[in-house]
Amino acid sequence: MRNFPRLSCLLRAPGTFASRSAVLGVVALAIATPAYADDLAGSYDVKFEQVSTNCEHPLAYPQHGLLKIEVKSGDLQVDIERTPLMVGKSTKTKKVSAKSPKPGHTPVAGMDGVFSVAGRITEEGMLSLVMVGEYQTAGKPLCSQSWNVAGLRAQPDKPDKSDKTDKSDKTDKGDKTDKSDKPKK
Repeated sequence: MRNFPRLSCLLRAPGTFASRSAVLGVVALAIATPAYADDLAGSYDVKFEQVSTNCEHPLAYPQHGLLKIEVKSGDLQVDIERTPLMVGKSTKTKKVSAKSPKPGHTPVAGMDGVFSVAGRITEEGMLSLVMVGEYQTAGKPLCSQSWNVAGLRAQPDKPDKSDKTDKSDKTDKGDKTDKSDKPKK
């Protein structure tokens, strides 16, 4: 939490309406600082829309899926089921850019792929990425495929504090009184 001078003292200070508006603007700007890469972390319910392919046997993703983003030691990790883990650097903006470090196996026998994603996440938690798969067989380039991946943030990964209080009420078997009737202080 940032320490700011008391707002009421600043507003009572001599000056014009414009200077007071400027103070309020600075306070609003300081409160609305951009979110960092940790805010990107979480699970997203996404929709896969194939955009292009030149593959004879393209990979088919389910129409809806789960995409998970984690931030570990400054590295951004993007995990999609049936896709090699993609790694990138975290940024202070809501941009996402990651690539699988080496070719990974695909559901098509004998075909490996390097995958990459690039895009952004809005303040509201809307994810919009382009994913590209570049396939190879025995180290020789084979074909490529691309998708638009879009969706919203799913449930938060961190447990809710209210869940802990509910569990403690249910597990306290020694106290038979109804806790909901007691006034809260």
